[in-house]
Amino acid sequence: MTPVALSIAGSDPSGGAGLQADLKTFHRFGVYGEAVVTLVTVQNTHGVRRVQPLDPELVAEQIHAVITDIPPKAAKTGALGTRGIVEAVAAAADSFTFPLLVDPVMISKNGARMLEADARSSFLEKLLPRAFLVMPNLAEAVELTGRAVTNLETMARAAERLRALGAQNVLVKGGHLEGDALDVLLTSTGALHHFTAPRIASPHTHGTGCTYSAAITAEFAKGADLVAAVRQAKAFLTEAIRTSPGLGQGSGPLNHFAR
Repeated sequence: MTPVALSIAGSDPSGGAGLQADLKTFHRFGVYGEAVVTLVTVQNTHGVRRVQPLDPELVAEQIHAVITDIPPKAAKTGALGTRGIVEAVAAAADSFTFPLLVDPVMISKNGARMLEADARSSFLEKLLPRAFLVMPNLAEAVELTGRAVTNLETMARAAERLRALGAQNVLVKGGHLEGDALDVLLTSTGALHHFTAPRIASPHTHGTGCTYSAAITAEFAKGADLVAAVRQAKAFLTEAIRTSPGLGQGSGPLNHFAR
């Protein structure tokens, strides 16, 4: 049977991030992709110029339409925009029988808000407890925990805090630290895993978070276990950055054809 994965995310017209990057990644991993649109952006490789969230009811109707017809084996969230959309997604996720990966897209690379400030409490109280895996970057981990996250030790503490708040598993991404790209995974059993990859000096990193989370979701849809899914996704992400096609005049997209 063809594995199916669902992305619940915002649209990036430049194709490097958001649901466009998710669908490309799903396809590269041999998974049929579905996409529920949460918000529309005006952006390119220079940054985000406008964010227009959709009506929460419309988001909920999209989710219902796809899961009742072509039910996925795994799903992920990306940019959600507003408290209403967060709560609509959380309500829908209450009936999910498949793992949900939550990528807490809060601020774009150029500082544009992708999650309104008043949505933070709903995210923590309603969506986070429904996450099989939540995977914040350092800035998102700081915003969600209210604590400094600057090194391996504080990354592990942030993961513990987010698991205490309800997430089953937590992957804190350390891509903005110096040295090798280090991520820390805390599992539901309390096991701690480290994933490292050589840092690649490239300006073309648009959509790295979306691509990483989509790759993990695709592996979930194929039945991979958590640690194996993260390991495979990180290897793909590293190669996608290394072989980026160099498109655009700013921070360009990754190579979604990477092996």
